[in-house]
Amino acid sequence: MSSTNDWLAEPVLAPAVDGDPIRPLYDAAAHDELALPFCHGCDAAVELEQLVCDHCGCSRIDWRSVELTGVVHAATLMHRREPGLVRTDSPYPVIDVEVSSGHRIVMTTVNPSTRAPAIGTPVRIGFRRLGGVRLPAVETLEEPR
Repeated sequence: MSSTNDWLAEPVLAPAVDGDPIRPLYDAAAHDELALPFCHGCDAAVELEQLVCDHCGCSRIDWRSVELTGVVHAATLMHRREPGLVRTDSPYPVIDVEVSSGHRIVMTTVNPSTRAPAIGTPVRIGFRRLGGVRLPAVETLEEPR
């Protein structure tokens, strides 16, 4: 498998980075960092494509690097296969992670996996390559405490 082939998705599904409002996420991921958006006015964690803070109404968003740790908020095994788009023939995890920064991101795993982690499982976030873009993904799973 070449460095541009992801275990799960075909390269055609790679996001177009130029002009994408979440480009800071992709730029940071290229350097093994996770950058997420925060409100400039009140420092609240905001959603990836959110333009105005729900807490204070500020419309200035700052992106900054956060810790690569989180906890599983929800997870499921996806059984849907899309020929030409999804590479695997097995069910694969879709994991909603609450990052230690307070953000929530839905992702899969860095490496192939056929299990969905339990809610509350601590995770470390790594990165997978899809086409020429690096994306956050669950790197390691620990047993819930």
